[in-house]
Amino acid sequence: MTTRPCIIAIDGPAGAGKSTVAKHLAKHFGFLNLETGAMYRAFAMKAIERGVDMDDVAALERLAGETQIQLEPVVGGNRVLLDGVDVTSRIRDAEVTQGASKVSVHPLIRTWMVALQRELGKNSRVVMEGRDIGTVVFPDADLKFFLDASPEARSQRRYEQVSPSRNGDDDAGTHVQAAIAKELRERDARDRNRADSPLRAADDAIVIDSTNMSLNEVLNLIEDQVRDHLHLPVVSEEP
Repeated sequence: MTTRPCIIAIDGPAGAGKSTVAKHLAKHFGFLNLETGAMYRAFAMKAIERGVDMDDVAALERLAGETQIQLEPVVGGNRVLLDGVDVTSRIRDAEVTQGASKVSVHPLIRTWMVALQRELGKNSRVVMEGRDIGTVVFPDADLKFFLDASPEARSQRRYEQVSPSRNGDDDAGTHVQAAIAKELRERDARDRNRADSPLRAADDAIVIDSTNMSLNEVLNLIEDQVRDHLHLPVVSEEP
């Protein structure tokens, strides 16, 4: 497999499957998966723990000045280090996820994060997923994908992730799914309407609407695009 630097950018709204696709591509092609969302979540977690108001830009900027975030590849994903402490298992909490969406709307914080992301991605073979990778962080990425799906499809998938044992037809399940749908709509509004680098597909991105596609169909489509770009032969899985 080629060892030349290569950057694959994956953008899209919350719940579109960006993280799943990025992890798969990194493992399949031997790339490093740089989770930009994890970086924002780590910073949001620190802000929450310090009691910093998510709307206080000056306080957030001061906090950023004393914050170090690192990603270390491990089998099955990455370790997320916040000021040298492994916080991988702690940044998936709902409060932290919501906080990440809130801090990411501030231009000063995004500028700081973009610098970190560019440093991590330079001279490497990486897959980066987020909301503005192909438009802002790496506008010259070798390949750009924009994953999308209807709000209904995305909320259903998120519901199945958090409530795998429910069949979806009980009152409690309906309430949970409605709450997830509401959260996604709010995040979409923040991401698409923020003044600094709003969520949108890059002009040269390959847009994939997965509303009516299975995960395997999405992965196969993207794999083919990456394989063609890297000039790799199709390897049969047959013995």
